[in-house]
Amino acid sequence: MAEAARFILCADDYAQNGAISEAIVDLAGQGRLSATSAMTTSPFWPGEARAIMALRGTVAVGLHLNLTHGAPLGPMTGLAPSGLFPEIGPVIAASLSCQLDAVEIRAEIDRQLDAFEAAAGAAPDHVDGHQHVHTLPVVRRALIAALVRRYPGRAILLRTPSDHLTAMARRGTVPKALVVAALSAGFARLARKAGFLTNDSFAGFSDFADKPYADEFARFQRGPGRRHLVMCHPGKDGSTEDPIAARRPFEYDFLKSAEGLPDRLWHPPARGVAEPADWSNGFTDV
Repeated sequence: MAEAARFILCADDYAQNGAISEAIVDLAGQGRLSATSAMTTSPFWPGEARAIMALRGTVAVGLHLNLTHGAPLGPMTGLAPSGLFPEIGPVIAASLSCQLDAVEIRAEIDRQLDAFEAAAGAAPDHVDGHQHVHTLPVVRRALIAALVRRYPGRAILLRTPSDHLTAMARRGTVPKALVVAALSAGFARLARKAGFLTNDSFAGFSDFADKPYADEFARFQRGPGRRHLVMCHPGKDGSTEDPIAARRPFEYDFLKSAEGLPDRLWHPPARGVAEPADWSNGFTDV
């Protein structure tokens, strides 16, 4: 691996299905992940929370806020009148045109946080979003307001999926990274102003094409900041309803065998059930 700096490696989509959860628990147990984010709208979350929470301290466990996959945890007549979330495109359009109902969004955020706490027995260590929905206009303010109200004074990490253009260029950034960076503009500043921590560089975007994941993973480590976060999407062979199901085993196979990976990762220390993991320290020195 080319870069010397350590980084946070976060596996998204925990509990989306059993094949994903099994892979994440396996990698976390081997010290091959720093963090994972749970999709609490999934019916699998209550039954799969215990396995990952048993590894807390080795892996940080956070909320993967979801507004684009499956069904919400309560009625959302504005966003999901059919009972199912729309795809990301309409959510982006509605957020940019101020057509999202902030009260409705905040209610669903609270339900997803409630579901996290009920199954995990703790507040989330961090919060991010499925397809980065947490950074969208309207959603971001509803999320930050909910977190300030629920967890005053707690240094939860809010993931920002944007980076400096020079660093993105070094990684051979795929186009959607530029789109997400534009949609996320101002999110990190808003989060920090509210007292939350954020990563200061981000990688992991892929077009999920048929290319070696090892090559992509090496690219993700270029141009790291002081608090560099890389997202990944491992899974074992699983549901065909998952649009990236075919890709997940390749990520899992690489991550479970990559030489030296555990030594390259930074793991935020746990601070007990009542507090989120300690994200405050730097980790650029090996």
